[in-house]
Amino acid sequence: MTLTALFSAEQLDILWRLMISMAAGTAIGIERSYHGRAAGFRTHVLVCMSSSLAMLVTIYQAQWFPGISESVRIDPTRMAQGIMTGIGFLGAGVIMKEGLSVRGLTTAASIWITATIGILAGIGLNFPVVAGTVLTICALSLFRWTETMLPVFHYAFHHVSFARDRALPEEEVRAIINGYGFEISKMSWRLDHLGRTFEYRMTIRSRKLRNASELAHAWSGNDKVLEFRITPL
Repeated sequence: MTLTALFSAEQLDILWRLMISMAAGTAIGIERSYHGRAAGFRTHVLVCMSSSLAMLVTIYQAQWFPGISESVRIDPTRMAQGIMTGIGFLGAGVIMKEGLSVRGLTTAASIWITATIGILAGIGLNFPVVAGTVLTICALSLFRWTETMLPVFHYAFHHVSFARDRALPEEEVRAIINGYGFEISKMSWRLDHLGRTFEYRMTIRSRKLRNASELAHAWSGNDKVLEFRITPL
């Protein structure tokens, strides 16, 4: 028994659009799962399919709004707007702040574009679905390699503390940090532990990530240093 015998042409069209949205969500979700993201395979599949289902409501509005006439106008773009608004809550849920670093922005963006691809699948625009899926996977995977090749600054939050009577002058601290290839911005000063320790806090940046380990080694060998921390951002 063939599918045409079981389903009408309209039902087959709906099934085809849902399968396309499922395939698109699968392709993007596999890439996210491969890199260990919390919102991975199943999340992206469900986001894409749900967006497609929501848009099918507007495409086949005659099924749930019988007797529609030329005097009645239904704007299908409002459904798309509602979908994208709702996806914002899901995207915000995967963005996490860990200390001074923020993670999950790329995954939130992938959820957002997966919802958009699902909308296109629901409408029936198959070419932009395929093109959008391929380009999204390229952005998530191939551009990851490109990003590592770009000459970028590596930022870190840095603080170093001394005994109050043995604190290094600011000029010397700056000279040591600059000597290991770092630039300093937003330096602050703090007297802590009832005035017993003096602490410098700052944001530092360098072109080379390994400079952080070299700076850490330098501070660990300095007998005047009570404590230091280098936290990559």
